[in-house]
Amino acid sequence: MSRRSLLLGTAAAGAFTAVGAAGCGRVPSGDALARLKSQGTVRLGIAGEVPYGYVDDQGEFTGEAPELARVVFQRLGVDRVQPVATDFASLIPGLNSQQFDVVSAGMYINKERCAQVVFADPEYQMLDAFIVRKGNPKNLRTYEDVVRAGARLATGTGYAEIGYAVAAGIPEKEIVILQDQVAGLNAVEAGRVDVFAGTALTTREVVRKSARAEATEPFAAVVDGKKQIDGGGFAFRPTDTELRDAFNVEIHKMKKSGELFRILKPFGFTESEMTTLTAEELCTK
Repeated sequence: MSRRSLLLGTAAAGAFTAVGAAGCGRVPSGDALARLKSQGTVRLGIAGEVPYGYVDDQGEFTGEAPELARVVFQRLGVDRVQPVATDFASLIPGLNSQQFDVVSAGMYINKERCAQVVFADPEYQMLDAFIVRKGNPKNLRTYEDVVRAGARLATGTGYAEIGYAVAAGIPEKEIVILQDQVAGLNAVEAGRVDVFAGTALTTREVVRKSARAEATEPFAAVVDGKKQIDGGGFAFRPTDTELRDAFNVEIHKMKKSGELFRILKPFGFTESEMTTLTAEELCTK
């Protein structure tokens, strides 16, 4: 997965209306939705990650997160979305230090994160997959296979896959941490690592044009004997539960009508990745 830097924010200044220098200041307390309506802009924290939120070939911000945010927030009375790109590991700290108003970056909902932010119900569910050399010569299809083969595994900064690998018996100090899925693909192609672990969606997208690597079939990681099916959703500050609830109302309408899938489909999502999971379920698993 791509975890690109803040420099991406300047590459697409024309894609969404910016709020100006004052937008970086401290956000006033109170009704968050009313404040955003008054400002006319919501700042969306993203991680420069295909297909969740990224800069396209024309230098414009796109991805499922900005496109979904644009639709939902317009319906909530907020006309403009300003994506703010940062490193994935900085998203929650940046949200809670008020650098942006909402986070959506393909962020899995889990117990640790739920202790720091409040999540909307997930817009998708996701399994893991690997990037491996063509033909998968070491037959790596699960984290347990990596242990069995003594293979060298890489993944990205802050990824849930780190925990899954450790749970399978791979020492954390032996996991290679790379910037993003493109770096992972390059490392596998060059033979620096045997496998890069990411989401099924991002791995299958990044290998499309590769002649030397492929993505494995999606699988559920196993932790303490339980298969893990993850879900990703928008994160809000703990004080902004009313904003989160209003967002949830719109998301559920879109799920019911099929509009959510129509928005996500162009970014590589499949119907099998649509979900009825709730944030509460994922926060307590």
